Amino acid sequence: MEQLSIKTSTHDYPVVIDQGLRFKLKSFINKDYPSVYIMTDSNVAPLYLDDVYNTLKDQFHVTYSIIPAGEESKSSRVYFDLMTQLIEAGVDRDGLIIALGGGMIGDLAGFVAATYLRGVDFIQMPTTILAHDSSVGGKVAINHPLGKNLIGAFYPPVAVIYDVETLQTIPFREIRSGYAEIAKHSMIHTPPFWDQIKSVTLDESLSETTLIRDLIHGINVKANIVEMDEREANIRQFLNFGHTLGHAIESELGYGKMTHGEAVAIGMLFAMELSEQHFSVSLPVDAFYDWMKRNNYPLNLPRLSVNRLMERMKRDKKTKNATIKMVLLKALGEPILVDMEDVSLRQQLESFLEKMVIR
Repeated sequence: MEQLSIKTSTHDYPVVIDQGLRFKLKSFINKDYPSVYIMTDSNVAPLYLDDVYNTLKDQFHVTYSIIPAGEESKSSRVYFDLMTQLIEAGVDRDGLIIALGGGMIGDLAGFVAATYLRGVDFIQMPTTILAHDSSVGGKVAINHPLGKNLIGAFYPPVAVIYDVETLQTIPFREIRSGYAEIAKHSMIHTPPFWDQIKSVTLDESLSETTLIRDLIHGINVKANIVEMDEREANIRQFLNFGHTLGHAIESELGYGKMTHGEAVAIGMLFAMELSEQHFSVSLPVDAFYDWMKRNNYPLNLPRLSVNRLMERMKRDKKTKNATIKMVLLKALGEPILVDMEDVSLRQQLESFLEKMVIR
């Protein structure tokens, strides 16, 4: 069993990684909660809800909600419905919410926990590779039609319980989505570990040993940065490498057309090309493109409006005074936040998108 401790301004919490943890969940709950409320989605519920429910039901009063799978559920409507269900279930301020699922569930359930009765405890139980990133660090949110994660809070969980057995049932697209975030960590970390990731092939031969190794490496990067900058005042923004354009593409296409990780991978490719031009440096752009191609990431985009993408990028949480800020790389392991001039960024984005359409 691997265990890390994350330090925050309010409390420390463990991140535990092992097989079969859903059957040992009681041993990680150190408080006598009068009620436990599980939030999961329609994909995860048939696989793991009974395991978690049955593990807890003898010790706690347990109820649950099953939310439609997909990013569309990170909405104000679903959020408000969950608030109603918690009130009707009689969950009070001493209750516990468990987020059982991928990044969507973690973000949504975490935001519910942060705001229900001004805050109740919650545990993250991620079931996807992508959630190795979103479950650690305490950023919780729902989407607005005009942008992703624009309504949210900093609200750390009381524990992150990562049962790697649940990764055996995720679809290939989710493996690919999660590894994009691991690749991101590999490029912004000092020292970088991109050479370790570029050799990974995401198919049936991907071993659990390799997966756990890369998950732990990625979580360590996230944990170290979060501990130094809990509220994203400075270096935590480096974790948004690839996300400025990635979020814009994801929103513009419509949630569900492309996974978060797929969109972020395209955003990383653009940020790397932009970095080369901005700093006159050489980065492994071709190697990253080849890695994406070998692992069947989407590399062809429909024609997208540059104006609309720019508008969405200006709604990014890093934007100040209507100036788009991009996380670029001066070198692997040397991320930096750069104010981008509109005319130049538009030209480079137009050129990049043209290549992504015709490649």
